[in-house]
Amino acid sequence: MRGYQCSFVATWDRLREAVVESPPTAILVVDPYSPATPATPGACRLSSDLRSLLLEFPSATVLAAMDVPPGRSGDLRTLGEWGVTDVICLDEDDTPEAVYRRLRSVEGRTLQALLQRTLPPMMSGRARMLMMTAAEVVSVGGKGRDLARRLHLSERTVLRWAERAGLPAPRRMLAWMRILLAAVLLDDPGRTVLSVAHACGYASDSSLRRAMQDFLGTGPSALRKEGAFGRASRVFLGELSITRAERRDRYSLRF
Repeated sequence: MRGYQCSFVATWDRLREAVVESPPTAILVVDPYSPATPATPGACRLSSDLRSLLLEFPSATVLAAMDVPPGRSGDLRTLGEWGVTDVICLDEDDTPEAVYRRLRSVEGRTLQALLQRTLPPMMSGRARMLMMTAAEVVSVGGKGRDLARRLHLSERTVLRWAERAGLPAPRRMLAWMRILLAAVLLDDPGRTVLSVAHACGYASDSSLRRAMQDFLGTGPSALRKEGAFGRASRVFLGELSITRAERRDRYSLRF
């Protein structure tokens, strides 16, 4: 499928291993009834292995590929409660183009969804757009120039927009997005600190520890115990509040 590298794994254990080795943008498409229960019509049950996977890796983007006859509406509700991101209805989304659109719609959603719930409600549309784009760029391993390219702007214009919006400079904002993404992954019990470091583009677990110490004043292990994303987002919002106040004062004096 264009734009995607597809791999097939045959067991839930192998899928767990693949999740640890995969980038944060990986999308898991699973059969929620595998392994199959006895082949009695209507006897299929949702897999407990899927439930375990979602508990181990709550940040993973998981799509369930399944037929959805009328009698399975309860299963759809259960999958949503478990944390499945979306469902590919095999009786409707059966063309490659339909599946492609569904994959694109959920790509890189985890960090952006958390930010949407975390950012101040009064933040301007431009500030929110810059932040969401930075999260998207970091999720796919991008750098500063990639942020400008994604916005179809020059780097100087992005810098000016960030300053006017009361945001950190683009390089600082991207560094924060990497920290927040790492915090999201640290909240997955099934991931090691080293796997989180590699997934977020740090050269080693030591590099991740140094970055978290610089930004958050604590290391990954301590952060994990108190809720990594919750702590990291509070520190980020504190810096964001200070930055916005400084920029507001500066422009009120200037104008």
